[in-house]
Amino acid sequence: MSNPDSFISEVTEEVRRDRLYAMFRKYGWIGVLVVVGVVGGAAYTEWTKARDAARAQSFGDAMLDAVDLGAPEDRAQAMAAIPADGGQVALKDLMLATDAGSDKAAALAALDKLIADQTQPQVYRDLASLRRVMLVGKDQPIADRRAALEAIAVPGRAFRTLAAEQLAYLLIEDGKKDEAIAALAALMQDQEAPGGLRQRASQMITALGGTPPEPSAAAEPSADAG
Repeated sequence: MSNPDSFISEVTEEVRRDRLYAMFRKYGWIGVLVVVGVVGGAAYTEWTKARDAARAQSFGDAMLDAVDLGAPEDRAQAMAAIPADGGQVALKDLMLATDAGSDKAAALAALDKLIADQTQPQVYRDLASLRRVMLVGKDQPIADRRAALEAIAVPGRAFRTLAAEQLAYLLIEDGKKDEAIAALAALMQDQEAPGGLRQRASQMITALGGTPPEPSAAAEPSADAG
C-alpha cells in the first residue's frame, strides 16, 4: 500500500474512532440506565420474594393457631379474621369448609363460592369441587355428583385420580359392584395414583368380594406417596 493510501486509511480509522467516542459520550447514559435497571430489577425481585415468603409464613402461622382452637365457632371466627389475598383466600375458604366441626350448609356455601370464583387457580377450584362432593354426600343426586367429578377426572388435572376414586364409590352407591371393582382395579394400575389411594382401592376391592390385581411395575415408584 502506498503512503497516500496508508495515510488515508489511518485518517479514516481515526475519524471512525472519534465518531465512536462521540456516540459513547452522547448515548452512553442509556447503557448505564440499562445496567442500573437490570440490577435494580433483580434487587426488586429478591425483595418481593422475601416479602411474599414472610407474608405466606405469617398467614400459615395464623391459620395453624386458628386450627388449634377448641370450639368450631372459635376456629371459624379466628380464620375469618385472618387477612388473605390471592390464593390465600382459596386456602382459607377450604380450611373453613373442611373443618370437621363446621356447619354443613356454611361449608357448602364456602365451597360454592370458591368453585365459582374464576380468579382463583383451577387447582383450588378442583379441590373445592372434590371436597364438596364428599361433603354433600347423598343429599345430592348421584348424577350431579358424577358430573362434578368427571370434570376433574380428566388427564392433566391435579386431582384426577382422587376424583376417579370417588367415581368408583358412586358406582358402589349405585349398586354397580362389578363396574366399581373394575374402576378400582384400574386405579391400582394407574402410575399417577398415590400409594395411599391404591391401598384404599385394594381394600375396597377385597371388601366387595373381588381380587385386587398385582401392582403394575409403572405404579411401583409412587407406592410410598400419600
